[in-house]
Amino acid sequence: MSSHSEPTPRASLRLTDLAAGETGRVCALEGEANFCARLREMGICESAVIEKIHGSHTLLCQLCGTRIALSGSAAKHIVVEKLPDQG
Repeated sequence: MSSHSEPTPRASLRLTDLAAGETGRVCALEGEANFCARLREMGICESAVIEKIHGSHTLLCQLCGTRIALSGSAAKHIVVEKLPDQG
């Protein structure tokens, strides 16, 4: 057995599956290339940290100090890993 423990990998989930107030790091964008490019133009790119503020059919999220509204169908294409609570 090694003397140090490996970090536990975090499970990935859809942005729609984060609870309100939870924060995640974007792991992947899924869908057509033009759709993913548009998300990246909005700042939603791999490794970005995004907080889900509210919603399920329309999501209100915070990204880099800016609030963004996303449709639930768009948010389903954003795969995140939940980050530990900061508070």
